[in-house]
Amino acid sequence: MTDTLSPIDPPARPALRKSLGVLDGVAIAASSTAATTSIGIGLGVTAGVVGLHLPAIMLLAFLPVLGIAGAYSRLNRVEPNAGNGYVWVGRSLTPWLGFLVGWVNIVATVAFLAYTTAVTGSAVLQLAGEAGLHRVGGHTIDPGSTAQTTAVGIVVLAAVTLTAVTGVRTAARLQGGLLVFEYVVLLGFCGYGIVTGPHAFRLSWFDPFAIPSASAIAQGLLLSVFCYWGFESAFSVNEEVRDPRDASRAGITTLVTMLALFLLGSVAFQRVLSEKELVGHGPQGLAYFGDRLASQPLAALPLVALMFSAVASLQAGVIPTARAMFAMSRDRTLGPVWARVSRRYGTPAAGTVLIGFLAAAVAALSLAIPRLADMIMATVNAVGIVVALSYALTALAAAVRFRALLREDWRQGVRAVILPALSALALLGLGGYLGWTFYTSTDHLELNANNGWFLLLMPVAMVATGFVAATWARWVRRSPYFRTGDGTDADAPQLLATPR
Repeated sequence: MTDTLSPIDPPARPALRKSLGVLDGVAIAASSTAATTSIGIGLGVTAGVVGLHLPAIMLLAFLPVLGIAGAYSRLNRVEPNAGNGYVWVGRSLTPWLGFLVGWVNIVATVAFLAYTTAVTGSAVLQLAGEAGLHRVGGHTIDPGSTAQTTAVGIVVLAAVTLTAVTGVRTAARLQGGLLVFEYVVLLGFCGYGIVTGPHAFRLSWFDPFAIPSASAIAQGLLLSVFCYWGFESAFSVNEEVRDPRDASRAGITTLVTMLALFLLGSVAFQRVLSEKELVGHGPQGLAYFGDRLASQPLAALPLVALMFSAVASLQAGVIPTARAMFAMSRDRTLGPVWARVSRRYGTPAAGTVLIGFLAAAVAALSLAIPRLADMIMATVNAVGIVVALSYALTALAAAVRFRALLREDWRQGVRAVILPALSALALLGLGGYLGWTFYTSTDHLELNANNGWFLLLMPVAMVATGFVAATWARWVRRSPYFRTGDGTDADAPQLLATPR
């Protein structure tokens, strides 16, 4: 392994190498959002809740997420930091909530990586089946088996983790190539599906009031927020961009692009597939969509795109998480191993490897849920709730930090304070309502993706462990972060004196 630097006190603080531009940030954020994976798998999961109203729920979810993106962009302009929400919330609200934001993002991403590991394995096994390989060593290949998909996915996870160690520039170039292929295939098949699909186009698909119930809207919105999750990865590498404003441009560009792709994909899927087909094929949804539109070998292209998307999102998930933990370790809220910077690559190499190991361990633990579709449903619901909490707290931090603009310039105040605050309240309300519906939906705990207490237990555990870890950091590690909420800037560029 390469030599590493141990974190030491200022002024010789560990710093990340600056090498990225706007396009690199877009590649990382777009790969983390993983449009092809969200369309190929997330649309089926969401349709199981809202029916044939996917365009409506995607548009509705975009509104609060856009407010969140504005908050991220403005905060990034005045304080670029690899810890982003962890630092911003700690300074503007309280260090305890700031630490919680950093913690739940880390835990949620590890859970996401575990789920994506299985998805990647499923795509590889589906491709093997398309190539005529149905048995290996006397065992039948089953793309729906959590055990088989996890085993294959962990091998891929190890490979992309090692690639991420070599630097975000290398990773961004790889992801850029994968994205070009994904989007060409996605645009081609979805466009063809919209033109030739057997099911008539209906304006009711865009009507949120036609969704069956309030609980369906709440769950559908959080599932859709999960689909948009990842655009903020551009802000996690803002200490490695040449200009911090490039991170903001990359984040907003990615978010708008995702909206266009999700609308295109949802309309195409509903034109080609019936509601029963859309809901019933789960992780194999994109492959089934391709089979309905073309014969082999062209029908395998969407499946290849799904595999590329899953591989890219694995790598893109490892990169921002390692940097968030780098920022927290720099402030002594986490152990020193996370802030060791490789002399050769200028990256948090040790932390990156550890993140990959933790994701692989969680993926192995998920074998307790034998069906891949059930594991995906449980993970997406849990992550959706904690991501909504993290987004909401970051938006509230922006509203508090820039509240003076309401008196100085009401137009700027609306964008910097009112819209983020409304977005935060919307997401907190949705998360709370959905949690209540989970709690009241059953009277016992069962390890099943349809059990409300199990679905509620996962996000509650993520939040509870965050407060335990914060307590340890505050009184055992004696982190100065808990006295001020200020994060180490690690030689970041000169910060702007006032918000603009």
